[in-house]
Amino acid sequence: MSIKTKFERIQDCPNSFVVAINDTVNVISGKWKLPIIASLTFGKKRFSELEKEIPKINPRMLSKELRELEANGIVKRMVYDTIPVSIEYELTKSGHSFKEVMTVMLKWGLQHRAAIVGKRK
Repeated sequence: MSIKTKFERIQDCPNSFVVAINDTVNVISGKWKLPIIASLTFGKKRFSELEKEIPKINPRMLSKELRELEANGIVKRMVYDTIPVSIEYELTKSGHSFKEVMTVMLKWGLQHRAAIVGKRK
């Protein structure tokens, strides 16, 4: 069964639709996961590079969020046998597929912001 067919069947069943959306939200929930994924869409990053690119995130939270994203198959952690040890993070195939979702979110966010700011003026 194709993904499109599965999606069409889910849309006919509100309970399945809610479960699928809930699964997605559980993977990306929190203040920092989307900024981490967004940063990694531009390529592999070291921990310190992610810290610099994501304002106000502390090392403990970045480490926690990276572990959760790795556990959910969104981020891959690569350890290199160098002195000192080098570690890089990159998106998995599943993580890269999330770019489509983020593009839609970006478009919606820009439109929504313009509408809200327009109402305030």
